[in-house]
Amino acid sequence: MQEQMKEDRETGLPIVDSDASHLYTPDTSFTHLTTVTRLPGWDREEQNCSLLPRVTRDSLRPDQSVIILHAKVAQKSYGNEKRFFCPPPCVYLSGHGWKLRQEQLKASGVGESSCRLFGYMGLDSSTDPQTDSFKLSFEEQTDKKMFACAKTLYISDTDKRKHFRLLLHLFHSGGQEIGTFQSRLIKVISKPSQKRQSMKNADLCISSGSKVSLFNRLRSQTVSTRYLSVEDGAFVASARQWTSFTVTLVEEMQADLSEYTVRDSYLCYGCVVQLVCTDTGVALPPMVIRKVNKQHACLDVDEPVSQLHKCAFQLKDSNHMYLCLSSEKIIQYQASPCPKEGDKVLLNDGSCWTIIGTEVVEYTFSETLTCQPTIISPAPVINGLELNGGGHVAMLELHGENFSPHLKVWFGNMEAETMFRSPRSLLCVVPDVSILSGEWKWMRQPITVPLSLIRLDGLIYRSSFSFTFTPEHRVPSQSNGTAERAADSDSLIDTIHQEFTRMNFHLFMQS
Repeated sequence: MQEQMKEDRETGLPIVDSDASHLYTPDTSFTHLTTVTRLPGWDREEQNCSLLPRVTRDSLRPDQSVIILHAKVAQKSYGNEKRFFCPPPCVYLSGHGWKLRQEQLKASGVGESSCRLFGYMGLDSSTDPQTDSFKLSFEEQTDKKMFACAKTLYISDTDKRKHFRLLLHLFHSGGQEIGTFQSRLIKVISKPSQKRQSMKNADLCISSGSKVSLFNRLRSQTVSTRYLSVEDGAFVASARQWTSFTVTLVEEMQADLSEYTVRDSYLCYGCVVQLVCTDTGVALPPMVIRKVNKQHACLDVDEPVSQLHKCAFQLKDSNHMYLCLSSEKIIQYQASPCPKEGDKVLLNDGSCWTIIGTEVVEYTFSETLTCQPTIISPAPVINGLELNGGGHVAMLELHGENFSPHLKVWFGNMEAETMFRSPRSLLCVVPDVSILSGEWKWMRQPITVPLSLIRLDGLIYRSSFSFTFTPEHRVPSQSNGTAERAADSDSLIDTIHQEFTRMNFHLFMQS
């Protein structure tokens, strides 16, 4: 196999089945593509929340999603130089609800030319989105998603902030506003750090399990920038779109089976990593990440990997075969040892990649067909949950952003008593599980329901969070008379618990 690699300096790179990526062995053939499957949970179309009692399936539009991809850091521009964000922020609109929304606008008398979607993206310091931002024109892709990219955004040296957000303003071409959606925080840096990183600069280090993007820029020319991407299940070097990958550290568990396990840590040069497409689940085989210095891969460097570092990816157990691009194709490249420096190998331009952390933020919502299309923003975002108490006195606190008094928390199709605390906190009483499955004591299996936020006008904001009701141990069987008395006692205790829940809720909120 290795002889064949030496003879063919550039050969095609395989795609690894994401479910079986931990079973990769050095004997895996590189001459054909293996079957590509999707990991459980990758298909957003399968995420279907329970319907509200007062809303039927026929009265709801299908889900609409706004997905924003952007880098975690941005280089500041100085003087007249404009350092455009790389990779450029991208927006995807998915879901059949977008087309139905346009059809509903047409039915109300709005012309077809006024129903097209467009947007502006800029920094959150922008006062006028139509003059200080990049105009987005959406194009439909083969997977029915609409895509747009903000290619010329930058932050100048007059902006003294250390962090900022991107704001996306969506409209119909007739002027009807859809809403405003924001990115996650982006850190401003002057230039990539060449010093060895420590825990003091942990936010610049890249951790296992985080999302990254890889791009290649020949001779520092922005026009030649290509991004590692996945199209139609294949890895490509794209000049217009980029893909977010989950990068994980892997280590060998059993040498005879060549099985890998994921471990949590920061990425360091010399470690074995694996890249998995966050959207499709398609994975590359395990590779050793190497630091690049003046087009050489350094084999003896073990320092942490930092944002915007130049790096190379050596296929594990190969004789210096590296991940490389050739035009739009992703191939393997045979690096040459340096005659004077045994700890380095010479790379070509296509084998030198720049790595940067990325973020993916998704807003998913549904509107009712009975109401005219409305403004979606401010779109609430749930970032975390905190459970207090248990049984009949369980309370759930939601931490996030853009909360308002007009929101109610729903557990599947159950509305929860909700109290607004702040734009970053909502508090609710966990509903009685008997609404789902009858008496609590007869539950045999845990029940998991999705969490949603419902605006008072019926707009549903989906979330990626769910809540699991866990059954208590079943009470041993008793005689009829004892069972009746127990049932009466249970009823009385349930009533007391329900009253105590309400009292506890209000007392907690008052304090």
